[in-house]
Amino acid sequence: MIKNIIITLFFGLLAINTIAQNTVTIKVISDEKELLPGASVFIKNTILGGETNIDGVTTINNIPNGNQTFIVSFIGFETVEKNVSFPTNQTEIIIELHEDEESLDEVVIQSTRSKRSIAEIPTRIEVVGAEELGEKAVMNSANIAMVLRESTGIQMQQTSANSANQSIRIQGLDGRFTQLLKDGFPVFGGFSSGLSIMQIPPLDLKQVEIIKGSSSTLYGGGAIAGLVNLVSKQPKEEREVRLMFDQTSRSGSTLNAFYSEKFNKFGLTLYTSGNMQNATDVNDDHFTDIPKVRSFSLNPSLFYYPNEKETWRLNFNTTIENRIGGDVDVINNNPSPQHSFSEENKSQRYGTQLSYTNEISDDKSFNFKNSISYFKRDLLLPNTQFKGKQWATFTEATFNLYKEKSDWVFGANVITEKFIEDKTAVLDRSYNQFTAGAFSQNNWEFAEKMTLESGLRVDYNENYGVFVLPRISLFIKYNDVVSSRIGGGLGYKIPTIFTEDAEQRSYENVLGINPTNFDAETSLGFNADVNYKTKIFNDNVSLSFNQLVFFTRLKNSLLLQQNGTKYEFTNASNSLNSYGAETNVKLKYKDFILFTNYAYNNVKMNGNQKALTPKHSIGGVLMYEVHDKWRIGYEAYYKSSQLRNNLTTTPNYWTMGFMVMRTFGKVSIYMNFENFTDTKQQNYQSMIMPPHHNPGFTDIWAPTDGFIFNTGILITL
Repeated sequence: MIKNIIITLFFGLLAINTIAQNTVTIKVISDEKELLPGASVFIKNTILGGETNIDGVTTINNIPNGNQTFIVSFIGFETVEKNVSFPTNQTEIIIELHEDEESLDEVVIQSTRSKRSIAEIPTRIEVVGAEELGEKAVMNSANIAMVLRESTGIQMQQTSANSANQSIRIQGLDGRFTQLLKDGFPVFGGFSSGLSIMQIPPLDLKQVEIIKGSSSTLYGGGAIAGLVNLVSKQPKEEREVRLMFDQTSRSGSTLNAFYSEKFNKFGLTLYTSGNMQNATDVNDDHFTDIPKVRSFSLNPSLFYYPNEKETWRLNFNTTIENRIGGDVDVINNNPSPQHSFSEENKSQRYGTQLSYTNEISDDKSFNFKNSISYFKRDLLLPNTQFKGKQWATFTEATFNLYKEKSDWVFGANVITEKFIEDKTAVLDRSYNQFTAGAFSQNNWEFAEKMTLESGLRVDYNENYGVFVLPRISLFIKYNDVVSSRIGGGLGYKIPTIFTEDAEQRSYENVLGINPTNFDAETSLGFNADVNYKTKIFNDNVSLSFNQLVFFTRLKNSLLLQQNGTKYEFTNASNSLNSYGAETNVKLKYKDFILFTNYAYNNVKMNGNQKALTPKHSIGGVLMYEVHDKWRIGYEAYYKSSQLRNNLTTTPNYWTMGFMVMRTFGKVSIYMNFENFTDTKQQNYQSMIMPPHHNPGFTDIWAPTDGFIFNTGILITL
């Protein structure tokens, strides 16, 4: 009898214990809704767990009843602990990981054409990630000027007091020396470059990659000062819909929409943006400081995945814009003989980008790219006009070999550019350019803590001949907290009339360039940096420090000089030298992050500092961030005095801003107080020179729009 009772109790307890064992499926995704294969999932204080498969999923069996804590981790993301009470009705639990800014070193950079992470490559690269892009989109939802302007050593130079056109300067060099890319395609150069920064909205971008210093080996002419690669989002398994509406105190309205989704072997992303800005006279001088703008962009991308190794992508770009500035009466359709000046830009931008990627094996891949772009612009003033259209093509094929200690990239490309000026023009400055090139680059980890990157490009241009461009960089990891990079290379730029100086004169009476008696601009560049990362104050504060020094020597630089009533380009007889330093410090304590930076730019020709280039720039941003709840930021920036073109000096100035964003689930509401100190050039000098009906304009060296308040809503579906 007792024996039967014991047997019954034994099997009863066994049955209860068996029933108490639970099974659950864990799916791990990023905050960008991307699957995370290889993520680690374990239950605290047990040996239960595993890694997610290619679909970002793992199944855990034999989970006891009661409260269990799941610990989920993945390289480059913050570790998450999630409590689940068992038994539970949930058969699948989705856990979302947030990108860890302290682990950004694990990000793979597209610009290097390598599979190695940012921590393993000798090229110094700065990355603006998704979180920071979201912050900058709040500050300026219409274009990427804010994203670039607040990076150390980058200056956004306004080239028109009326149309507010801007160009990007890296380390003090003119905008034509920076290669602006979208997903590796150079689609913003030549005639279209004068408006490019103002026509690229940020909402569809995944990250922005910035390389400072000569990068011509991989990307050819134009990357003398560096390159900026805008990496757009790609479709994911889960649908993503983002809507953003922004309204400014200066009568500006922007509506952005982004959609992406993956359907088995097909994928789609669709981005559209509309911007309506009314003309605004900030300083009451009867001229616009913010132009009237009507802009529309539509960018669909189609993806095809024949199998796990191959990807096809076809992208279409459309931007139509009309911006007009000048006398307020003219903008309001009330002109008179005394009020007759205006500057109008009508532009159309169309383009296609086709890319094919084949991951042939774990150690081989092949890539093909082709783009065709068309840009039409009418620049209209009362007494002159500049009209033309540009066709540009880019075709490239690359083959990559990846090994444990070394990887190679071999490639060749063909670039064409054709500018056709309107036939009614008094001056015909049309031209054709054809450039073919081949290149190779190698990353070799020749020692445990040393990697050497070497590359060579040979280009042939039909008008300017052959260019041989070597480049070399060395990465040294001294220990877990200190590393450094040192490198340099050659570069070149094919001369065209599309420079900042010509843009400022609206191309009026600017003569074309005859390649038979002209030399291409060439450069020698060098940079070196030291990076230090550690934790201080009992590991409560993360500290990172980076110190960069650089030098660029530019020969045959273009000078625009007056010759009677005309302006003509000449090659400078002396070199232009740009040298300086950049310092970046980042501190993180719990939910607070402090960024500070300092840039020293000494850009000289003929013994004088380059005009409109501050020698000293200081910046600081203090952020308080609780993921998916709060983002609060305060920023301050200082610019030292600058040299005007007439060799007089400007005052120095500060600008400050404050923003706050509150997220409620899928809805975020924000307010931004940009330049709340109302710093503007008009505070120091009048920007308009008489007569009123045919004015002249001073150099632009400070903000012209003053304080702007904007608010909006961002919805994620």
